Amino acid sequence: MANKRDLKKVIRTVCGDIAGECILARHFVPGIDKSKMTEIVVKVADLQCQSLENVTFSFDKSERAFDNARAYRKERRTYFKKGYGKLRSEFEAAVVAIVDQMNAALPEAQKELNKAK
Repeated sequence: MANKRDLKKVIRTVCGDIAGECILARHFVPGIDKSKMTEIVVKVADLQCQSLENVTFSFDKSERAFDNARAYRKERRTYFKKGYGKLRSEFEAAVVAIVDQMNAALPEAQKELNKAK
């Protein structure tokens, strides 16, 4: 990601798309479990809020704690790379879990139609 603003846009877009798919499926797929789809939309909203809160974090050391500026920048870069990597992996795992729940809420007839396509 280029910056935090872009990362936040991606999170909002992904969560919005998932919630939109749930709402469309709830209204247009016959036999779908509507209460489960509503619960999934709430989980998506929680995921979005939690992920947006976790985007902003700071490096807890100052440049004075290091021998030189190069060591500080290297450590800081490593810290943020690890932090954003963890955020990304947790977000992706949560999205996969939500998609699995969406698929479980589909009726068997719709699953068969999806497999045929």
